[in-house]
Amino acid sequence: MPHLSVNGVSLFYEFQGREDGELVILNNGVFMNTTSWAFQLPALVSRYRVLTYDMRGQGQSEHPAGEYSLEQHGEDLLALMDALHLDKAHMVGTSYGGELNLVMGIRYPERCQSLVIIASVSHSEPLLVAMIERWRIAASLGDGPKFFRLIYADTYSEAFLIQRPELIPMAEERYASLDLVAADQLLESFQRFNVTADLSKIHVPTCIASAEFDILKPRSYGEIMHRAIAGSEFHLVPGAGHVVVMEKAAEVNTLVAGFLAKHPF
Repeated sequence: MPHLSVNGVSLFYEFQGREDGELVILNNGVFMNTTSWAFQLPALVSRYRVLTYDMRGQGQSEHPAGEYSLEQHGEDLLALMDALHLDKAHMVGTSYGGELNLVMGIRYPERCQSLVIIASVSHSEPLLVAMIERWRIAASLGDGPKFFRLIYADTYSEAFLIQRPELIPMAEERYASLDLVAADQLLESFQRFNVTADLSKIHVPTCIASAEFDILKPRSYGEIMHRAIAGSEFHLVPGAGHVVVMEKAAEVNTLVAGFLAKHPF
């Protein structure tokens, strides 16, 4: 399996799609990995060259000890792009990955053809801080399935839980192998993240999508980013919770495809 050592960390990555297609990089949510884009990849690979990878602390990449930060993830991604001789990409990210996209747009705009920011924030208000602190306490129990049981009500809409109850035990099983030490480091990184004052520096074409029933990172955060980023688009995906890339995959895919088509290389 392909790994590269860049910026002091070994990162797992995969290419899919057309060799001659415009490059799309998918940036993971905090507990996601490369397999978590299963609902988006079929819609992208027929037209684009798609790079999926795990950030430090995620999936098959290295999980080094010590403090993480979104700025560090940005340095990692820049180093990975340089090592793979990738000049510029459409950046598509959800939640933590969307927050990484903000860092990329602020610090490395020359490497970003466009930004798609899904169910993300540019800072945290007190309720979100409290929810993530509860997640960190849950992670400290050291039990992946219990961790999932203690956090999943924050991330899915009630309608989705009613319609797809079989997905909950499946997700609980996946969380049994989650590295909770690294998970806490990622959560601590998120707790320190605040780029709201720098949003006006983003001049890359930007699409912001929030989910109607996202109680973790509600639409008000998306509207803050939309107001601050000149020329940005804002979309509200109806009937979905925070994991909108799964709950309303078709709607998200249509939104992403339409936006990328408007901003070709």
